[in-house]
Amino acid sequence: MEFTKGHGTGNDFVILPDPDGTLDLTPGLVAALCDRRRGLGGDGVLRVVRAAKHPEGVGQAAEAEWFMDYWNADGSPAEMCGNGARVFVRYLLDTGLTAPTGETVPVATRAGIVRARLDGDQVAVEMRRPRLFGAATATLGGLALPGTAVDVGNPHLVCALPAGLDLPGLDLTRAPGFDETVFPAGTNVEFTSSAEPVDGTDAHVLMRVYERGSAETLSCGTGACAVGAVALRDIGLDTGTVAVDVPGGRLTIRITEDSCWLTGPAVLVATGTLVSPTS
Repeated sequence: MEFTKGHGTGNDFVILPDPDGTLDLTPGLVAALCDRRRGLGGDGVLRVVRAAKHPEGVGQAAEAEWFMDYWNADGSPAEMCGNGARVFVRYLLDTGLTAPTGETVPVATRAGIVRARLDGDQVAVEMRRPRLFGAATATLGGLALPGTAVDVGNPHLVCALPAGLDLPGLDLTRAPGFDETVFPAGTNVEFTSSAEPVDGTDAHVLMRVYERGSAETLSCGTGACAVGAVALRDIGLDTGTVAVDVPGGRLTIRITEDSCWLTGPAVLVATGTLVSPTS
């Protein structure tokens, strides 16, 4: 099995080229690939398959040649991954599966079509505008932390920490609790604190995230979009730019009237052949 390893701000993925959709990708195989001791290790798997060759992508094949078949590290398929989409497009460009034309590159996902472009040495992806749809609470180590429920094509719960609670000191070795009536399919949970202003932005936020199906990760692109939307709302803005610092680096979120641009580094670090992915 051929593979490439890549990451976006430390959010790392095993990339599997499967243009014609012949790979039997199972939850067990995904979990084995993402195992950091017995496999390659990763927060998830990105299968690169033509939209016309995947049952969940065929309806989008007229708009996008490639379908991003994204799976969480625990073997569960997911609707969308912002950092994954940026790494996916970096792979398409670097391997010649698509050509840089100056236009955006469309990618089919379970959450619909997203579009990406090169932004200097970074990759920017345009996704749906985050939708804030209510209040909810996360529980963590006996703490009840109020937050905002956000839909970015996948579910998020954004919780700003109160004064006196230290973001680096949070114990995210266990999954936070949440209201399952609000999030019946589970949710990603982001914890945030404000930071000093950054030139050219409307807000600057620090973030940690516990991802549904992957535990704590160094970064989450859709989570950063959700956090950016909440940060803008909290300062009375509907649109604007937010710098979001995650443990793996910085992401820049630009929210417009009808979309959200996520920009940051996307790096391919290794390629090879996997001999026995389930040993």
